[in-house]
Amino acid sequence: MDENDELLGIGAFARWVGLTPSALRFYDDCGVLRPVRVDPVSGYRFYGAEQEGRAVLLRRLREAGLPLVDARAVLDGDEAEARAVLREHLERTRRTADAARAVVEGLLRGLPDVALGRGRGWADIGGAELASAVRQVAPAVAGPSEQASFPVLGCVLLELDEGEVRLVATDRYRLAVRTLRAKAAGGGAYRVLVDSGELAGLSSWALRQQDVRVEVTGAGGCLVGADGERCEFAGREGEFPDYRLLLDGLGDVRHRVIADRSVLREAFAEREKGAAMSMRAGEQKVAVSGAGGDRVAIDAVCTGPSLRIAFDPAVLVPALDAGVGPDVLLEIASGTEPVVVRSADQGSFTTLVMPVQELVSRETD
Repeated sequence: MDENDELLGIGAFARWVGLTPSALRFYDDCGVLRPVRVDPVSGYRFYGAEQEGRAVLLRRLREAGLPLVDARAVLDGDEAEARAVLREHLERTRRTADAARAVVEGLLRGLPDVALGRGRGWADIGGAELASAVRQVAPAVAGPSEQASFPVLGCVLLELDEGEVRLVATDRYRLAVRTLRAKAAGGGAYRVLVDSGELAGLSSWALRQQDVRVEVTGAGGCLVGADGERCEFAGREGEFPDYRLLLDGLGDVRHRVIADRSVLREAFAEREKGAAMSMRAGEQKVAVSGAGGDRVAIDAVCTGPSLRIAFDPAVLVPALDAGVGPDVLLEIASGTEPVVVRSADQGSFTTLVMPVQELVSRETD
């Protein structure tokens, strides 16, 4: 009998424990849930029945919103450590929910009514989903000084293509791309530039709708609610940078860092341009240093050789704020190439952030 007869392939194991194959690959890369065997020729992963308990517990911890570092502590720590981590997360979740409830209630009281016309390409998506996508890409729109020289950088590129709605923004130092899968679509591929301020108003309107139809022509378009209410938007002239060329030209990833998004944000928030992040091969921590605060060590899941890389917090922090979920994943080719910043569990939103020259003198880590 072949040894694989007693093991489950990644698809079968994923269905058994309620995870997706992509999540299992991610947890394998992070060292949290390794397969029993990986075929050396095909690369296929195989799992054993004895891994069910760990996989199900991991799924439940992630559904509860635990950062991966905390989930590992529950999975691999002793009972006292696990209870402490869970109690701390419960209290943090309560505070976050209270703050979010207050913000949403304020938004619901102040949302305006608006109306609109018809386009040619169309796609149906969730209203809240569209509003979330706008919120995520908006920080990458250029500021007033950059817009004075390059007006197109004050716009968001809206694309309808092959059943997807894509929003793209850049200020030349960062690039944000969010892709939404349409519930239904038709009419062909279209793209239009939308002023970021106008798009922010449209996202507020979309947040009130369960579903919206995005309709686009090259000259503009509209959003249509389920009750037929319509909101027009005008297309802007200009040649948007070829973001696909930049994405296709990214170097091979040599370093991956997965950390608590809020902790990493706090470490960079008050520092000056040129703040550095460093990691050592084999260590599961990153250190953040630079003018504006003491050196901070952060628990993280790290892969790759030793690295030291510097960022402008004014660029990196908004990219972290735009993420979804408790964890952030940094994919790094080198200390001088664009760094991919994305939510660890959400591949549909990607931000590219350019490193900068380190301002402070090197420390001994």
